[in-house]
Amino acid sequence: MEINLISDTVTKPSAEMLNAMFNAKVGDDVFKQDPTVNEFERIVADLFGMEGALFFPTGTMANQTAIKVNTNPGDQIICDKWTHIHLYESGGASSNSGVNFNLLNGNRGLITAEMVKEGINDPNFYHAPLSKMVGIENTTNKGGGACYEIEELQKIKQVCVENNLKYHLDGARLWNALVAKKQHPKQFGALFDTISVCFSKGLGCPIGSVLLADKETITRALRIRKMFGGNMRQSGYLAAAGIYALQNNVSRLEEDHKKAKELGQLLAQCSWVKVVEPIETNIVIFSPLETISDQLVIEKLKQKGISISAMAKGKLRIVTHLDYRQIMHDYVLEALSKLQF
Repeated sequence: MEINLISDTVTKPSAEMLNAMFNAKVGDDVFKQDPTVNEFERIVADLFGMEGALFFPTGTMANQTAIKVNTNPGDQIICDKWTHIHLYESGGASSNSGVNFNLLNGNRGLITAEMVKEGINDPNFYHAPLSKMVGIENTTNKGGGACYEIEELQKIKQVCVENNLKYHLDGARLWNALVAKKQHPKQFGALFDTISVCFSKGLGCPIGSVLLADKETITRALRIRKMFGGNMRQSGYLAAAGIYALQNNVSRLEEDHKKAKELGQLLAQCSWVKVVEPIETNIVIFSPLETISDQLVIEKLKQKGISISAMAKGKLRIVTHLDYRQIMHDYVLEALSKLQF
């Protein structure tokens, strides 16, 4: 049995999702003539209560487009030091938009309104970059799937309004946060200038993210998507997977969260584990004892057909997902409990 827990991006489309894709009505989306893409964008925009939406092949491209529409070269983005747009997008913000970061020392990737306020440069002090955008990641990837409270996001929004800052949400795993915190998409649509949401992680699609904003911003984003090479033709086949996922794969995220917490509870009892970080959603981050290397743990699990990933500095990561079935879960729990060093 091969069990891949490296990420929730490893899922394959189900037979039902593939059937929806095969039966999609398509056109040329470059001319905005793909009916399924148009429907998908409308559905997602309505879900968040926002004016417009634009389908992207990747979350990184959606985030990079949001940065470009929200900033000018030389501007500064305020965000947590672990945020995806800083760490895992190949320096795209500096290359594509000519911006830099003010990295805040948050808690598990979560920042506060007070931290944001303190991180804003005086706009009259022209020696420093102009603070222009606040970037939020929810859930936090490197923070172990931690979720923001809506009240704190509202406080940050107020700071943005008072200081003329754009407010962007990297919601790659926002669906997990919505389920875990029992929040509604419209709560987020009311706060952020731009939101990117991913469909190829917890929702099980083979590809795709959507950028949300007002109509004027989406019009500008359409040009930038073209500039980045992100235009697609008969992409309704992919959008159909997104529509299916919204209809069938959101509420079941609770199952992934439950399995992740059960894994965390077992790991906390293992003598070879030093610490397990708090688990809110589908990401489990834990550290073995200093005398045990990350690679040794990875190798021993690989010998049992279980793949996990290292996050450096003594941290290992397990991510539960749609294709991680109960029979696999039982096997992994047993394998972890019997692991010896």
